[in-house]
Amino acid sequence: MCDRISIDPKICHGQACIKRTRVPVHQIVRMLANGDTINELLEEYTSLEREDVFACLDYVASLAEEQITPIEALGSAI
Repeated sequence: MCDRISIDPKICHGQACIKRTRVPVHQIVRMLANGDTINELLEEYTSLEREDVFACLDYVASLAEEQITPIEALGSAI
Protein backbone atom coordinates (compact mmCIF):
# COMPACT_ATOMS: atom_id res chain seq x y z
CA MET A 1 0.00 0.00 0.00
CA CYS A 2 2.79 2.45 0.78
CA ASP A 3 3.79 2.46 -2.88
CA ARG A 4 1.02 5.08 -3.15
CA ILE A 5 2.67 7.38 -0.57
CA SER A 6 5.67 9.58 -1.27
CA ILE A 7 7.89 11.85 0.76
CA ASP A 8 9.67 14.50 -1.26
CA PRO A 9 11.29 17.55 0.35
CA LYS A 10 10.18 19.58 -2.69
CA ILE A 11 6.49 18.73 -2.21
CA CYS A 12 4.48 19.96 0.79
CA HIS A 13 7.67 20.60 2.79
CA GLY A 14 8.50 16.90 2.84
CA GLN A 15 5.24 15.76 4.38
CA ALA A 16 4.00 12.31 3.39
CA CYS A 17 1.62 12.79 0.46
CA ILE A 18 -0.37 10.64 -1.89
CA LYS A 19 1.81 10.04 -4.97
CA ARG A 20 1.07 12.19 -8.00
CA THR A 21 -0.71 14.74 -5.77
CA ARG A 22 -0.04 17.40 -3.19
CA VAL A 23 -2.57 15.87 -0.80
CA PRO A 24 -0.91 15.17 2.57
CA VAL A 25 -1.63 11.87 4.29
CA HIS A 26 -2.45 13.68 7.53
CA GLN A 27 -5.20 15.66 5.79
CA ILE A 28 -6.98 12.53 4.59
CA VAL A 29 -6.68 10.78 7.95
CA ARG A 30 -7.88 13.85 9.83
CA MET A 31 -10.90 14.17 7.55
CA LEU A 32 -11.79 10.53 8.19
CA ALA A 33 -11.33 11.09 11.94
CA ASN A 34 -13.71 14.04 11.73
CA GLY A 35 -16.43 11.88 10.23
CA ASP A 36 -15.98 12.25 6.48
CA THR A 37 -16.60 9.05 4.54
CA ILE A 38 -14.32 7.60 1.92
CA ASN A 39 -16.94 8.38 -0.72
CA GLU A 40 -17.04 12.03 0.40
CA LEU A 41 -13.26 12.23 0.16
CA LEU A 42 -13.30 10.75 -3.33
CA GLU A 43 -15.92 13.30 -4.39
CA GLU A 44 -13.85 16.15 -2.89
CA TYR A 45 -10.52 14.95 -4.30
CA THR A 46 -11.38 13.61 -7.74
CA SER A 47 -7.77 12.66 -8.49
CA LEU A 48 -7.76 10.13 -5.61
CA GLU A 49 -8.69 6.48 -5.76
CA ARG A 50 -10.13 4.39 -2.94
CA GLU A 51 -6.79 2.57 -2.68
CA ASP A 52 -5.07 5.92 -1.99
CA VAL A 53 -7.23 6.41 1.11
CA PHE A 54 -6.45 2.87 2.28
CA ALA A 55 -2.76 3.54 1.69
CA CYS A 56 -2.98 6.61 3.95
CA LEU A 57 -4.48 4.51 6.72
CA ASP A 58 -1.89 1.79 6.22
CA TYR A 59 0.93 4.35 6.34
CA VAL A 60 -0.37 5.90 9.57
CA ALA A 61 -0.86 2.44 11.11
CA SER A 62 2.76 1.58 10.34
CA LEU A 63 3.88 4.76 12.12
CA ALA A 64 1.75 3.90 15.15
CA GLU A 65 3.34 0.47 15.53
CA GLU A 66 6.90 1.75 15.68
CA GLN A 67 8.54 0.45 18.83
CA ILE A 68 9.43 3.17 21.30
CA THR A 69 11.45 2.28 24.40
CA PRO A 70 10.77 4.58 27.35
CA ILE A 71 13.93 6.01 28.90
CA GLU A 72 12.99 4.48 32.26
CA ALA A 73 13.15 1.00 30.68
CA LEU A 74 16.78 1.52 29.70
CA GLY A 75 17.76 1.85 33.36
CA SER A 76 21.49 1.94 33.90
CA ALA A 77 22.31 1.44 30.20
CA ILE A 78 22.35 5.22 29.79
